[in-house]
Amino acid sequence: MNQPAIIPQPRSLATGSGAFEVNADTRIIADSALASTAGHFADWLRGATGFALPVEAAGDNAANTIRLVVDPAADTGEEGYQLTVTADQIEVRAADTAGVFYGTQTLRQLLPVAVESDSPVSGVSWVVPALTIQDGPRFRWRGLHLDVGRHLFPVAFIKKYIDLMALYKLNTFHWHLTEDQGWRIEIKQYPKLTEVGAWREASPYPADRTKLDGQRYGGFYTQDEVREIVAYAQARSITVVPEIEMPGHAVAALASYPELGCVGEGYKVRTYWGIADDVYCAGNEDVYTFLENVLTEVLDLFPSEFIHIGGDECPKVRWEVCPKCQAKIKQEGLKDEHELQSYFIRRMEKFLNDKGRRLIGWDEILEGGLAPNATVMSWRGAKGGIEAASAGHDVVMTPNTHCYFDYYQAEDTENEPPAIGRYLPLDHVYMFNPTDGVPADKAHHVIGGQGSVWTEYLPTSELVEYMAYPRTLALAETVWSDLDERDYDEFSARLQQHLKRLDKLNVNYRDPGK
Repeated sequence: MNQPAIIPQPRSLATGSGAFEVNADTRIIADSALASTAGHFADWLRGATGFALPVEAAGDNAANTIRLVVDPAADTGEEGYQLTVTADQIEVRAADTAGVFYGTQTLRQLLPVAVESDSPVSGVSWVVPALTIQDGPRFRWRGLHLDVGRHLFPVAFIKKYIDLMALYKLNTFHWHLTEDQGWRIEIKQYPKLTEVGAWREASPYPADRTKLDGQRYGGFYTQDEVREIVAYAQARSITVVPEIEMPGHAVAALASYPELGCVGEGYKVRTYWGIADDVYCAGNEDVYTFLENVLTEVLDLFPSEFIHIGGDECPKVRWEVCPKCQAKIKQEGLKDEHELQSYFIRRMEKFLNDKGRRLIGWDEILEGGLAPNATVMSWRGAKGGIEAASAGHDVVMTPNTHCYFDYYQAEDTENEPPAIGRYLPLDHVYMFNPTDGVPADKAHHVIGGQGSVWTEYLPTSELVEYMAYPRTLALAETVWSDLDERDYDEFSARLQQHLKRLDKLNVNYRDPGK
């Protein structure tokens, strides 16, 4: 038989003889700890098959059952699983609930593509080939990012984004919530952040970034919506990591509360893209109080181990002439404005550590000295990540050379939607190896990688999908599958089957054959 088209490629797969057919009499047997996963899987199967499969908490080893088992003694590793399919039974066994969930996603990919339909399909045999799969991830951080600061997307789309991540075993949704051009999360203690900061007076035209469209733009997510999205992700073994930008990319906050900036007045939510000189005043104690209060509400909404504080692209020109910032440099015995940024980040890290969380930031947080327990997200190539890992810090790699999905997918840009520039084809994403250049004895500090989707030029959900897919599938394989299992030509063959799946899921992907 032909090898099943599974993405990401499993660690090992042995085919058997025969097949299991899901029918109206099939039962799902699941441990009590898997009630959510089993219910989710049963509900999903019902959409296309029309079968209302019962979920039973216990049962004998009967035929025509799909068994989901958490077994702490299973030799599957964290998030790994074993999937066994015979003519009589399907079993997914794992040491943790996440592993069982990923096993169900592999099972999903083994079913006919028609299973992705959201209404019953007739005339299809819902067969799964007999096989045994042993599988598990290479990295624990397998991420996809979305910038909602430049453009906002509906809750329904965020859920679709999460659903697609889950199908391809990505487990971290990095949600970029604040920007110069918009503050997108409700903070009850500071209502002006959304009354003022969530709205800009215009946006640049995608085809001509030097001109504004004159259209007021904005919106935000309520705390109830945030909780809904976090719970939705958790049910799919995905952690949502929020990003609250500081000390730069803060003009929307300064427009809301001008006293937090060095100048103290005259701020408006930024209408152009790019980097703003106005940032939080690092010499003003009220700034730290404000940010700690904001983060307190954020921590209540997001149970994630990591909290992203940005830290990138922070010009120092305001600090250089700000009396408060210069006084802070002198008071703390700092060498310069770069060390002032390091001081700022260290204070934020202590606050988060005291709350039982970990700080992560873009690689600029290395400048002026890295906070003691900080994790670095390396975007300006891999250099910052290599430096941080070599110094014993944990690292997430998202180098723009391989992981920036706002870059063009074709060299012929005339026939592509407007993008920020550069060129990142699918095969180049597939070449991504998060540990490239990292000393072997420090490679364990690279906890994973992610794709980043910046949205200056992506005002619609359809354009986000066009830029993210199918490149996200290539990324998913690079952070899950073993390095020696990767083969681009073989991946491309499997991808052709997955494009049919994406069609059924109404994903506006870019055809890689164009």
